[in-house]
Amino acid sequence: MAEKQAFNPGVSLAGAVDLEALKHQVKAEPGQAGGAPAAGGYVIDTTENTFQAMVQTSATFPILLFLWVPTDDRLFPMARTLGDAVNKLNGQIQLSRIDIASNPSIAQAFQIQGAPALFALIGGRPMPILQGLPSDEELQQITDVVVPKLITAAQQAGVTGAAPYSGDPDSDAANFASASSVQDQVPPEHQEAYMLAQQGDYAGAAAAYEKVLEADPNDARAARERAKALLLARSGDADVRVVRAAAADKPDDVDAQLAVADVDMIGGQIQDAFDRLLDFVAAGHKADIEPVRKRLLEYFTIPDPTDERLKRARRRLATLMY
Repeated sequence: MAEKQAFNPGVSLAGAVDLEALKHQVKAEPGQAGGAPAAGGYVIDTTENTFQAMVQTSATFPILLFLWVPTDDRLFPMARTLGDAVNKLNGQIQLSRIDIASNPSIAQAFQIQGAPALFALIGGRPMPILQGLPSDEELQQITDVVVPKLITAAQQAGVTGAAPYSGDPDSDAANFASASSVQDQVPPEHQEAYMLAQQGDYAGAAAAYEKVLEADPNDARAARERAKALLLARSGDADVRVVRAAAADKPDDVDAQLAVADVDMIGGQIQDAFDRLLDFVAAGHKADIEPVRKRLLEYFTIPDPTDERLKRARRRLATLMY
């Protein structure tokens, strides 16, 4: 959508005082009378301290990022409309609200000059949707057309999990939602692994999910989350440009190809990851079939089992092996 003039908070990111914004400031806290709508349901508030963990969860479910100023009453209708639309989708997507006045480093990371701004986040990959206050028609297009397309894109990328529910956004308890409410949505046997992943200990999470699978080898959710944890432990902090350059420079190096396939998977480019490894084996590297097979079997647990890309890749792998 076209970029619009963005509002600035009372003190802009550049440090200049915005007198117009000051006229629209309210003192009430979100959820209080006269204040912004409260978080809750599938709507969360994210800060600089929780931002990285939130980004990591986008490997499990898609996220709509709303960069705003919760004391500016011009943004309340947009916040309410987005929250209502997301909560009606029952966890298919989460709305993460970020106060750019209190968390300026996040606004700088997204290279925005003021609020509001809207991004999608799938598999750790941000996609701009809008900057500036939308018209009623544009906001309806976002809720009715753009958001469903984001959910579909996430599913195609293997991001098929459900966002956690954190209580009634209209209740007082919504302001006290915490990680414990998220845990309630996780099977008891997954709790340890889930919390390790939330803390960024992906290697530990993978090991914990492995224990779950030892007890129940048919636990598809544990297999999927273990694969994601292994993926992020190996390559979550990789420099994409360096990895891609190494793969281009070393087309016969299986480790270089496995590394760039990881980058593809994290970016939601599932077909590219499958094809890269299968093409590598087909191009005269059958001696490397075993590490490729193991990595692909790990990847295969991530998409929906009915995904046609998965079915094709399985058939092609079986052909290459025999």
